[in-house]
Amino acid sequence: MTRARHQGQKDAERRAPSALYTPEERRRRDASGWTIVQGVLAPIQFLVFLVSLALVLRYLATGQGEQAAALSVVVKTLTLYAIMITGSIWEKVVFGRWLFAPAFFWEDVFSMLVLALHSAYLGALYGGLLSPRALMLLALAAYATYVINAGQFVLKLRAARLQAAREAAPGGALAAA
Repeated sequence: MTRARHQGQKDAERRAPSALYTPEERRRRDASGWTIVQGVLAPIQFLVFLVSLALVLRYLATGQGEQAAALSVVVKTLTLYAIMITGSIWEKVVFGRWLFAPAFFWEDVFSMLVLALHSAYLGALYGGLLSPRALMLLALAAYATYVINAGQFVLKLRAARLQAAREAAPGGALAAA
């Protein structure tokens, strides 16, 4: 067993049942530059998503702007890849695993579906496998999974903030132990 994996197991064993991070994981999270990268990429990806969603819906409603809509889905997919790669690095730094750390297991599982649908879009686009309308419907399916997954991560961010507030309260860290 590698040292990082062993450390990750030890950290998970020290985590309180409702705690998202152990004190050591929180220290690594707060010290990592990858935390900042994720904090910057997430809203950028969301803005790209909103623009792309508008372009895709415009195309589906009017039949106009096919190339702009298709390009926007490609850009959205590239931002997704960027956040997935850097997020995996972040997870390795914080939890000692590239993916599927216990604290983010279900978010990572659903992220794989998001990635698969976005990648299927690229494959279908560049392989000429679907009509433009079918491509846009596939993009909407990918976007629906993205919204769910983004919601999962927002809930985790909220849980982390609540954990920090509990631990910062007088006797909070002692009450959690």
